[in-house]
Amino acid sequence: MLLMKTREVAQHHRYNYIMTTADAVRKRHKGSSNGARAGVKDQEKEPVQWGRAWEVDWFSLTAVILLLCFAPFIVFFFIMACDQYQCSISHPLLDLYNGEATLLTIWNRAPSFTWAAAKIYAIWVTFQVVLYMCVPDIMHKILPGYVGGVQDGARTPAGLINKYEVNGLQCWIITHALWVANAQYFHWFSPTIIIDNWIPLLWCTNILGYAVSTFAFIKAYLFPTNPEDCKFTGNIFYNYMMGIEFNPRIGKWFDFKLFFNGRPGIVAWTLINLSYAAKQQELYGYVTNSMILVNVLQAIYVLDFFWNEAWYLRTIDICHDHFGWYLGWGDCVWLPFLYTLQGLYLVYNPVQLSTPHAAGVLILGLVGYYIFRSTNHQKDLFRRTEGNCNIWGKKPTFIECSYRSADGGIHKSKLMTSGFWGVARHMNYTGDLMGSLAYCLACGGEHLLPYFYIVYMTILLVHRCIRDEHRCRNKYGKDWERYTAAVSYRLLPNIF
Repeated sequence: MLLMKTREVAQHHRYNYIMTTADAVRKRHKGSSNGARAGVKDQEKEPVQWGRAWEVDWFSLTAVILLLCFAPFIVFFFIMACDQYQCSISHPLLDLYNGEATLLTIWNRAPSFTWAAAKIYAIWVTFQVVLYMCVPDIMHKILPGYVGGVQDGARTPAGLINKYEVNGLQCWIITHALWVANAQYFHWFSPTIIIDNWIPLLWCTNILGYAVSTFAFIKAYLFPTNPEDCKFTGNIFYNYMMGIEFNPRIGKWFDFKLFFNGRPGIVAWTLINLSYAAKQQELYGYVTNSMILVNVLQAIYVLDFFWNEAWYLRTIDICHDHFGWYLGWGDCVWLPFLYTLQGLYLVYNPVQLSTPHAAGVLILGLVGYYIFRSTNHQKDLFRRTEGNCNIWGKKPTFIECSYRSADGGIHKSKLMTSGFWGVARHMNYTGDLMGSLAYCLACGGEHLLPYFYIVYMTILLVHRCIRDEHRCRNKYGKDWERYTAAVSYRLLPNIF
């Protein structure tokens, strides 16, 4: 995801729905002692729009073109600033303004594409494809509480339910076990191999990002996986960036969304940070507590993503976004290079935090993670039990509503108004932002560059709130209005 990991990168990636669905095709709807009866008649008169827009307004088109033009340069600028200006973002601009440098001289000083980097990246992506496609998950048989193996995804706008092989945690464990084994015993390559080839790898990731995005674009016209879930807006730029196919696949199991969202970039995230730490050790003879904090807090997020990968199948990246440049290029380039800026900054500017500062960063990161995880856990528990559970010691309240998919089926959903979901409609995003701020604060306050992440995540998640709620309003109609009346705030109680 380009503007994600949420998190959902993405937050990880980047990026998450505020609704929990108990999807079953039902022509008759029963009431609930806790929820209001949904009105189906209004939806039978005029089916609501679900998913990405069919038509593109001028504002959206302008934003798309600007992102296509400038996002690659934003990535290059930040990486170049670290490589040539010790991570200062003002010095290169001042050099350009004063005539002490030109765009051409800055470009010429940057390392170029190398076949060594291409070989490293080709081996990396191939290895992740093999783990994803050829090694069925066994971790769900070993680890209590972990959900892996073959799982159903959420219902698509066309009414389809795809199956996925959930084995991301296993891929992460195997990859990192081999990394540690190499560092300790085999010594096939240096632990600093990633940062030593960082800018050449940037060109390699761009090649893959554009290649997979272009392939998905052409595939949608010539041989789409599920034609019913394709959306053509009539604008080539919007179609290319935001995607046409909902779930493009090759064969039965290679799903573009799940692989690119959850394999090359996110698995690499923690390896990149380890490479940064190894470089810091090589350059200075020690690893700072700030680097350790960044590694630990971001590893918690990455491991949480893979532990809950089956849950991720019901988040906005899988359930709403089509696969285009936004996800294809974003997952290959934006995520690994900009989500790891804190570690890169600490290589060039080692920061040893005071004990109170380090403790404050750790507490902020852990509290943010607790809110993020608890909020999502409440939603998942509510969805799995269809409301027959306790949230904060009480029976959850909810608003029962309905929507119509493209196949004409009427489905029911329950929008929870208890727990964190009764405090604000996106408290998982609030926790995510707290964790993002903790990563940045670990870098001290000498430079602005490491704080790009919290600025970006704030813009991203606020935009996601608005975009998600617009989609939900179209999907649920008057039921959504009843929900927003019950839960008034989006992110911050009594503020926003």
